[in-house]
Amino acid sequence: MDRRKALKFTGSMAAAAVAGPSLLSLLQSCKNETRVDWQPQFLTMDEAAFVSKIVDMILPRTETPGALDVKVDIFIDKVYAKLYDANGQNHVRKEIEKFNSDCISDFGDSFVNLSKSDQIKVLEKAEQNSGQFGSGVWGTTVGNPEQVGFYLSLKSTILWGYFTSEDIGENVLNYDPVPGAYHGCIPLAEVGNKWSL
Repeated sequence: MDRRKALKFTGSMAAAAVAGPSLLSLLQSCKNETRVDWQPQFLTMDEAAFVSKIVDMILPRTETPGALDVKVDIFIDKVYAKLYDANGQNHVRKEIEKFNSDCISDFGDSFVNLSKSDQIKVLEKAEQNSGQFGSGVWGTTVGNPEQVGFYLSLKSTILWGYFTSEDIGENVLNYDPVPGAYHGCIPLAEVGNKWSL
């Protein structure tokens, strides 16, 4: 490993160490807010409606809670407000505006106002036109990563907020609080393979 890669890796690790507690506090603060009194910190009301609609379409309520049930849209607003710098925030606004202008040119209205079938078509097209996240080993990218674009970045944040929420971690996924009792050599059939630690 050359010096440049070592410095880059060290910087990434330091950023992760600093960001970790902030992210946990963001997740915890979303749990305490209700839908009635939620006022976006960064998003406008129209942008918040756009994010909420996409959140609900990607992870709707089924036999398990949906992403709106665990307030992923509130979490995303807080991520944009507290973790993005001014350039990142401007980029988000421009991308939401572009997404909606593409919907207007293709279907005649903004994303939130489209019919369910047209919204599905828009998301399918966005999925096809998005790049893919590169694979990585221990936080280091392997190969040449593609540009993933706004939609895939938003979808990734939705999944992140959903699966790291307390309700999903404790009530949907198998949950084993740490520290806890150690039980070695348990057959996989007894414990299953979906775990949240």
